[in-house]
Amino acid sequence: MADAIEAVVTDIEGTTTPVTFVTETLFPYSSRALPGFIRAGSARPEVAEQLAAARTLAGAPDLSEAAVVDLLLRWIAEDRKATPLKTLQGLVWAQGYADGTLQSVLYDDVAPSLRKWQEGGLRLFAYSSGSVAAQILLFRHSPYGDLTPLLEGCFDTRLGGKLEPDSYRKLADAIALPPGRILFLSDHEGELDAAAASGLHIACLDRDGTGRSGRHPVHRDFYSVERRHLGTIA
Repeated sequence: MADAIEAVVTDIEGTTTPVTFVTETLFPYSSRALPGFIRAGSARPEVAEQLAAARTLAGAPDLSEAAVVDLLLRWIAEDRKATPLKTLQGLVWAQGYADGTLQSVLYDDVAPSLRKWQEGGLRLFAYSSGSVAAQILLFRHSPYGDLTPLLEGCFDTRLGGKLEPDSYRKLADAIALPPGRILFLSDHEGELDAAAASGLHIACLDRDGTGRSGRHPVHRDFYSVERRHLGTIA
């Protein structure tokens, strides 16, 4: 394949999915549903573990349940990239997807491109600040059907921060490929800088056409990415 690329790793927010779906649908839903979800399920091990992790991250191990809820709601408002919050949001969103309140939104080019790339022999992954569980829910409950069979795996902040080059080296190790055989897609130039510093190929998405700083060539959609980086895909 062109550039010896064997795997594509995609960001989600702003890359496969409009930012507005996250900011105007998912975040407000989690803000509304999280307090009741925690009241009803704080004794569940997977919930209790994340509440304890939030207390630890805040440096306040004795916070009451109500105070932890307030902390988590503040983190949502701040778009804090905190693993306990992202994990709890994933659990809350699972409930919303299951009862039909939520359905994910993808750019129209994403599903056909992912299908074509996978059929062409590429290994596909996602790497997002949202939890792995939330990523799976988004791809499973898409308007284009369940896309999770197209993905070999998902990564979140447990791998490391997305602005840290070492995270992308760990990603390459996890999928057992040299960095130079991986293409990373994102709309965030800081993430692209970090990925490039670790040796990955990169493609900058500019979905809204507002432009970027010019450090990286931009693409309006996955079709443009394919033409530039994956030209031998049938």
